[in-house]
Amino acid sequence: MPPSHASVGHVHLKVADLDRAIAFYGDILGFDLTQRYGEGAAFLGAGGYHHHIGLNTWESAGATPPPPGHTGLYHSAFLYPDRVSLARVVQRVLNAGLTLDGAADHGVSEAVYLRDPDGNGVELYCDRDPSEWTRDAAGKLRMVNEPLDVPALLALAG
Repeated sequence: MPPSHASVGHVHLKVADLDRAIAFYGDILGFDLTQRYGEGAAFLGAGGYHHHIGLNTWESAGATPPPPGHTGLYHSAFLYPDRVSLARVVQRVLNAGLTLDGAADHGVSEAVYLRDPDGNGVELYCDRDPSEWTRDAAGKLRMVNEPLDVPALLALAG
């Protein structure tokens, strides 16, 4: 078993166009470009961390997304610290002309889903306070998949 403090450190994606991917993950989602590695790779992070997202075109420059029905990444999920931060990033997504694939209230979190410019699934979410997480009679988490009121969330964007 991993130690209790283990977590996902970063996701590294093959992309077709590095500048386009940097614009999406940096300008729209709000991650900081921490390093550009030549013309083929870049690293972005948040809060001063060296990188949460790696992007490269080493094997994928100009490539197309994998076809539906194949294995691969379902989505990367990015945790925002609170509902206001989530609302602001969702507003930036919509202002950029991107569409949401869906939105859900999972009981433990609120999430919106979309695609990055290379067709990779992206989840943007914020957790509820653990004291609000629904549990069954045995104390196990009971996550749900209920509709999320996106207009109410966006009202927090300011």
